[in-house]
Amino acid sequence: MIGYLSYFKTRIEAGLQYKVAAIAGLSTQVFWGMLYCLIYQAFYSNASIPDISFNEIITYVWLNQAFLSLIYINIKDVDILTSITDGTVAYELVRPYHLYTWWYIKLVANKLSSCLLRFAPVILIGLIFPKPFNLSLPNSILSFVLFLISLVLGTLLLCGILMTTHSLAFFTVNYKGIHSISSQLMALVSGFVIPVPLLPDIVKSITYYMPFRLIGDLPFRIYSGNIGITLALQDILLQFIWIVIIIIIGFSLMRRALKKVFIQGG
Repeated sequence: MIGYLSYFKTRIEAGLQYKVAAIAGLSTQVFWGMLYCLIYQAFYSNASIPDISFNEIITYVWLNQAFLSLIYINIKDVDILTSITDGTVAYELVRPYHLYTWWYIKLVANKLSSCLLRFAPVILIGLIFPKPFNLSLPNSILSFVLFLISLVLGTLLLCGILMTTHSLAFFTVNYKGIHSISSQLMALVSGFVIPVPLLPDIVKSITYYMPFRLIGDLPFRIYSGNIGITLALQDILLQFIWIVIIIIIGFSLMRRALKKVFIQGG
């Protein structure tokens, strides 16, 4: 356990070194936040959406940009995938740690370190932005606490999903096809591209049977009060359940792959 914690700390420290990339990412996220605010203003000026108000959608936009690193679905760890395809995973297999846990920790640490460099400035800019395009304060203290819990669980859930998609690389010649298809589908039904309340009813109903809306859509709507406390508690419990299910699937998939893996070359 000490070894895993040390590795987690090392990955966090390594990720915090990329300050130039963080500054570039920060400016991009602020720009897209402003652009989305204008787009939704035009949309709401000609339509009435009972499922989510304009103020709630603006808050959703700024939180989405602030915590983009945590909830970004269309991402892959090139080092992990390359080690699988070129055979260097053999070095990982002879080391005294559990490979699934090691890679899972790496994904979580990379996301957290990237977020730590960017989220605070985006939140600050969102708060001081002129109305009605500013980030609103939490609906209540309890909503804010549940938002933080849900955001952490959403990150753990996403990393579990990424571990499952990464493990599929053991069974393919080229991982790019599976990753591209899965990431685009997940982004569509997760609320990452368009918030779930704005999706067509048939698509919206499908999302409630999937875990992807629990990654970012759920915590952001809890923060704004669009999802009440009772429903939020139910969905947080659902997050726990999905985390367990996804990790079991990914763990089983990798264990099966490692039993039959062949390393060619020398």
